[in-house]
Amino acid sequence: MNKTAKIYIAGHTGLVGSALLRALTAAGHTNLVYRTSKELDLSRQADVEAFFAAEKPEYVFLAAARVGGIHANNTYPAEFAYSNLCIQNNVIHSAWKHGVKRLLFLGSSCIYPRECPQPMCEEHLLSGPLEPTNEPYAIAKIAGLKMCEAYNRQYGTQFVAVMPTNLYGPGDNFDLQTSHVLPALLRKFVEAAAADLPEVTIWGTGTPRREFLYVDDMAAGCLHVMNLDDVVLRRELLSYPRPCFVNLGCGEDISIAELAALIAEVTGFKGRLTFDTTKPDGTPRKLLDISRLRALGWSPQTPLAEGLRQTLAFFLKKVS
Repeated sequence: MNKTAKIYIAGHTGLVGSALLRALTAAGHTNLVYRTSKELDLSRQADVEAFFAAEKPEYVFLAAARVGGIHANNTYPAEFAYSNLCIQNNVIHSAWKHGVKRLLFLGSSCIYPRECPQPMCEEHLLSGPLEPTNEPYAIAKIAGLKMCEAYNRQYGTQFVAVMPTNLYGPGDNFDLQTSHVLPALLRKFVEAAAADLPEVTIWGTGTPRREFLYVDDMAAGCLHVMNLDDVVLRRELLSYPRPCFVNLGCGEDISIAELAALIAEVTGFKGRLTFDTTKPDGTPRKLLDISRLRALGWSPQTPLAEGLRQTLAFFLKKVS
């Protein structure tokens, strides 16, 4: 991407989008376009069409999405399905209609089957039933990457996707009702430490294993994919039936119990950890095979403990 090319970041205020904005700015890109959800409702097709007609971006990072953890997905399944399908359909179609050179769609590792072989590789997509607790969201994300694939096949576009693992870092959502497991635990431990509570209760058994990627590493991976040489991009991501997406993770996982112990250490919590086994665990294990992206020259840089310290600093500044 040329440093002066017009780049649209859809969802620039969220965890993913704000990291992309930081990364693009740090890389010297000077023609960045973005709108808040109040300024541009991406679920309204006519508004999205008008935006693309007026701005004519050359590159698009599609990071706008309705996201949340197990509780939010269980409580609002219709909203997760409807919102995400509307947003991605409108943006992808308008990007094609108005001649966008490249588009990067941000998916999710929840696209893979619940009982997927580990580590999960791109070819495992649609090989088994999904995790029921976030199925509507997962199906929406699968539809998004398949839409990119279909537009590439029919119209010759360069619309590709990355499937990030569980992300965390500055800009995360720390609401205990709607957040993912890591920021929710971070907040619970910070508040427990401040109140000198004797214990913190964690949902589930603590045995499920999860992979966590620092969000600035994710952004670096996205820029790496968008900057791939045309020949490499066509060979690796635009040669159907080869998948048009790549996994984006750190290649290592940790149990929820181990994560909780690490967060307790980082936050200074000295009490007990207890587990509420009446609450759902979700998928038993989620670890991405990132060998395709490593072969393309990218690898993560931030260890989990360091990322947690930086995320803690962001949260403490936010609530101070």
